[in-house]
Amino acid sequence: MESPRNRPRRRRALGQHHLRGPALCRPLVAFLAPAGGAVVEIGPGGGVLTRALLAEGARVLAVELDLAWAAHLRRVLPDPRLAVAAGDALTLAWERLPAGVRVAGNLPYAVATAIVTALLRGARDLDRAAFLVQLEVAERFVARPGAKEYGALSVLTAARAEARLLGRLGPGAFRPPPKVESAFIGLTPHPAPLPEAEMPGFERLVHAAFTHRRKTLRNSLGARFGSATAERLLAAAGISASARAEEVALDGFLALHRARCETFAAPSVPGGDRDGW
Repeated sequence: MESPRNRPRRRRALGQHHLRGPALCRPLVAFLAPAGGAVVEIGPGGGVLTRALLAEGARVLAVELDLAWAAHLRRVLPDPRLAVAAGDALTLAWERLPAGVRVAGNLPYAVATAIVTALLRGARDLDRAAFLVQLEVAERFVARPGAKEYGALSVLTAARAEARLLGRLGPGAFRPPPKVESAFIGLTPHPAPLPEAEMPGFERLVHAAFTHRRKTLRNSLGARFGSATAERLLAAAGISASARAEEVALDGFLALHRARCETFAAPSVPGGDRDGW
């Protein structure tokens, strides 16, 4: 076993909290079922999850932002099934992923939402993904209507994938220990319910609905479309004007999107301004 003295220093600015041992990764690895398949690992750090994936027969491309840890991983894990790339997961071209690839990672809390959102938007043939994130964020990914954690992230995740909570970890599972609990989430992608050209407009609509959580949808959407138009859109979608965003499931938001497109007589396109935006 390598002496801790030979490991790079963890950088607080990058939110590095490394797992203490491969056994802690079991819920994630079991969900991925990576044997014989290709896995892109985000932020491998010291390689705890990497080792667990290799032990299950995966071929791993590990993407590490910290150059020192990337070099360390190449040195301590000279496995022909492992390739280590220095790079930023926030700038990866997810649309170029080969079909059937799985994605995993112990994600820095500050960028976890951005990374997962970019992956679900960009990847076209993703088999599945599993991540370790802050518990509070995990609960938002998997929340259902009516839950206090339910929000725009919950709706937009449900539009592209089935999200599951796979297990929890306390601060003691990490070096250094964070101040909060963490959780594994599993994502199984499914086809988007709308043409990709319409998804940006749908996302804007969902975010607008949740801008003022305590307000009714009549008021939240009225701030964007005007009260009369907001009421007309809600009626067309079969949603009560007194409902709040956290009470509306994905199907309701899709109906609201269709009503908006019909009202403004134009499909939602990136950069478009003829669909109410």
